[in-house]
Amino acid sequence: MTKETQTYVAAIDQGTTSTRCILFNKTGEIISDAQKEHVQIFPQPGWCEHDPVEIWQNTQSVVQEAIAKAEVDISSQVVAVGITNQRETTVFWDRETGKPLYNAIVWHDARTHEIVKRLKEADSNNTCKIMTGLPIATYFSASKIIWMMENCPGVREKCEQGQAMFGTIDTWLVWNLTGGVNGGLHLTDVTNASRTMLMNLQTQSWDDKLLQWTNISKNILPTICASSDKIGTCTFDSCLPNIPIAGILGDQQAALFGQTCFQSGEAKNTYGTGCFLMMNTGEKIVPSESGLLTTVAYKIGNNPCSYALEGSVAVAGALVQWLRDNLKIIENASEVESLAKQVSDNGGVYLVPAFGGLFAPYWRDDARGVLVGLTAYCNRNHIARASLESVAYQTMDVVKAMEKDVGYPMTSLKVDGGMTVNELLMQFQADMLDVEVVRPRVLETTALGAAYAAGLAVGYWNDINDLKKNSRVGKTWNSTIEQEKRSLYQKKWKKAVERTLDWED
Repeated sequence: MTKETQTYVAAIDQGTTSTRCILFNKTGEIISDAQKEHVQIFPQPGWCEHDPVEIWQNTQSVVQEAIAKAEVDISSQVVAVGITNQRETTVFWDRETGKPLYNAIVWHDARTHEIVKRLKEADSNNTCKIMTGLPIATYFSASKIIWMMENCPGVREKCEQGQAMFGTIDTWLVWNLTGGVNGGLHLTDVTNASRTMLMNLQTQSWDDKLLQWTNISKNILPTICASSDKIGTCTFDSCLPNIPIAGILGDQQAALFGQTCFQSGEAKNTYGTGCFLMMNTGEKIVPSESGLLTTVAYKIGNNPCSYALEGSVAVAGALVQWLRDNLKIIENASEVESLAKQVSDNGGVYLVPAFGGLFAPYWRDDARGVLVGLTAYCNRNHIARASLESVAYQTMDVVKAMEKDVGYPMTSLKVDGGMTVNELLMQFQADMLDVEVVRPRVLETTALGAAYAAGLAVGYWNDINDLKKNSRVGKTWNSTIEQEKRSLYQKKWKKAVERTLDWED
């Protein structure tokens, strides 16, 4: 088969810090890619916003660049596009003008603290957790929707008039790709919908009780569809003319899909801006008693929905950015590992990056970050090492909670995301978990999952067995330390976490 006759699937990966487009071939290999960062807007401490227009412009730019790099003909060689996105990030726009009514409020933004308190007081029967699998927290979209309606001029009125449209980033991109004000589709998939605090896990539909509790109108919400299905078609004048949109998955579910974790009990951890551990629980909804989320894993066409347990850590790769941009300890992200390797341990320094609170398994939005254990002996190398170790410790906390919920120990952890190139971090992760850590050969599993979902829907791949055949191991790590040392490190980490709590009291 010549290059001119080969076909590919495109994936748009719209993340917290950047947007990428990657073209994959039938064996799941990357043919070309393009990436562009967008501005992080911090109006106040604990707040974070993105410009939706910039994200849409960047999306078009990276799609065009990736296609040009690959030197392919879109109409004959790109069979479908899949979309994966930062979840929970909330966008409001005007149905008639197509213009955002406010900046997108990002998933880790903590401004809705008071709204969350109010919602908790109105949910004495724990209905939200029972119906959605989610704790009431600033993390999810519902409180962000309420904040916009209460604080952004004109938003509530436009909602009542049916002129406002809400969506997570996938919805915003689909609407623009399929025509925008000229008949754009208002859709989201079941994984993204499950992160709003408004979708019933059992029925996979917007729930009237939840909407009444939050006072959110159904007419602003997108239609919920499957994760892998022929969802719509990009318009002729878009960056992907007449290409079918056949897959949508929230980024962590996409990584689970890309890691081919299709069996109950299989788990992956993604090390990105945040850190996200997810375990497939099959068609069974498993309520968490240990501070985890019960969520949708994916839905393929008309097949039954698959569910998952998830533990979310707010700050992972974002911590490296903080070292670079705020503390100026490093000039670029790749330096953090070389600094950390210059010392044999953390020198007693522990960094808990609870910049906007702690997510799983603590769910404390009143927590604040701490750097403890400092002595005159410590230097920036120890802080760099403590930063990397904090990512492994936060993951460890989530793994322990997950093991408690499912009732058995984890024996292997599949890993992906940008931080997995950091070998010191991966080794320390294996040391703290005392399980095998497995990194795939293709690290971009989030984009790969979106491509897999889209390719399945159009018959590019026949079934999930085709996807499993593509799975290849890149490297594995196993623990190299004794249990006594592991226990000592874990004890000190726990003490450091305790210092973050009740900080505002």
